[in-house]
Amino acid sequence: MANDLSASGRSFLSGLFPGDGAVFAPEELVAFAGDAGQKEAAPWAAVRPESEEQLCELLKWADAERVPVYARARGTNKVGQTVPIRGGVAVSFLRMNRILDIDPRDFVAVVQPGVVTSEFQAELARQRLFYPPDPASIKISTLGGNVSTCAGGMRALKYGVTRDHLLGMRAVLPGGKVLRLGSRCHKDVAGLDLTRLLAGSAGTLALFSELTLKLLPLPEASASALAGFADFETALAAAAGVFQAGLLPSALEFMDAVTLEALSREFTGPEYAWLGRARAALLFRLDGSAAAVRAETQTLGSALDEYAPVFLETASGPDEEILWDVRRAVSPSLFHLAPDKSGEDVAVPRGRVLEAVRGLAAIGERLGLRTACFGHLGDGNLHSNILYDRAKGQADAARQAKAELFKLVLSLGGTITGEHGVGLSKKDWLADQIGPVELDIMRRLKAAFDPHGIMNPGKEWA
Repeated sequence: MANDLSASGRSFLSGLFPGDGAVFAPEELVAFAGDAGQKEAAPWAAVRPESEEQLCELLKWADAERVPVYARARGTNKVGQTVPIRGGVAVSFLRMNRILDIDPRDFVAVVQPGVVTSEFQAELARQRLFYPPDPASIKISTLGGNVSTCAGGMRALKYGVTRDHLLGMRAVLPGGKVLRLGSRCHKDVAGLDLTRLLAGSAGTLALFSELTLKLLPLPEASASALAGFADFETALAAAAGVFQAGLLPSALEFMDAVTLEALSREFTGPEYAWLGRARAALLFRLDGSAAAVRAETQTLGSALDEYAPVFLETASGPDEEILWDVRRAVSPSLFHLAPDKSGEDVAVPRGRVLEAVRGLAAIGERLGLRTACFGHLGDGNLHSNILYDRAKGQADAARQAKAELFKLVLSLGGTITGEHGVGLSKKDWLADQIGPVELDIMRRLKAAFDPHGIMNPGKEWA
């Protein structure tokens, strides 16, 4: 799209964001053109706000001039949420990165949206406090981005998703007005819950300037177990057995045979020989008091023994990260099997996981493609990967497999996105899941917040 930023607009942005706070050079704008998805489009300008006052002036001007606005931080989103497909101004929140308050009496923290999630959690741990959401991008993603997408993560099984830990916020609307939502109270039902509405709105309604988050006491201890099984059916039965034993792990992940094959090429040392001995694996984390974790670890081992695991690796405390590093390496390791992949985060009812995984494998086999599944078994959130080679003309087959995967998932009562959002890459399929009445209500809500359609236009339902 041609650069439609006027000279007066450029002057305005330079004045509002002095020094390197405003960026216009095409070679610099490349850094603001995409995210972890596969699409890019350059904005007309990029700005780096440091205060709410700047956000207010920016959105007052942008609304009057009808200039599109695209919020972003570290660009870890995988569905193109931050891609400025209609030009406009990319708004980087990396300089709004202060922890404003941590209160151990209220069990509340107040932060700016550019705080990196892992850095926030590390600061809390020093004060024996805990913020549970842990998306896979935890070491590089920001709290504002997590709220914008309502990020899930591996601990969602026990603790819920980002929305469940968001008590309130300050958010700036097009036109420059500030919303003051929620409170520091852990219970608050005054009025409609606009805080939870904005969580997951993907920059389509407002820009966050401040977030109020609920905290918990830091668990005294934790332990993890990685178990391999002869087949996926046995692994699912073992997971059911763990629940039947009365355990609620803080995390429960699964990896199928193709995923384990990819990992065995990533981790080649003799200490990882067990990766090649199983056709499916489960990864558990338990947390709580030291006594409870010891007891639950014994119960977990006994429950898993009933299903004859091919291997069982356990660890506690800092040593657990060896096991979780394997899980975090899954997505990049899949490139050992194919040069391209379409990674789709879908979710199904927990009782339909086997049908979903089998169904995707059958789709891939029929189209001549390999597929791999891993993800959050405890809440039915599957990261379904379609592996292909664009250079060999397999891109069309991969897109067909993606469409058939979504059809399969919806037939099982599932959703086309569990935690990554719709963005650009899934927009064509949203109407297959959400009906016209519901979509109309979403669009009317969008119009109430953003009457001129400047906020992240072209995404989601807009």
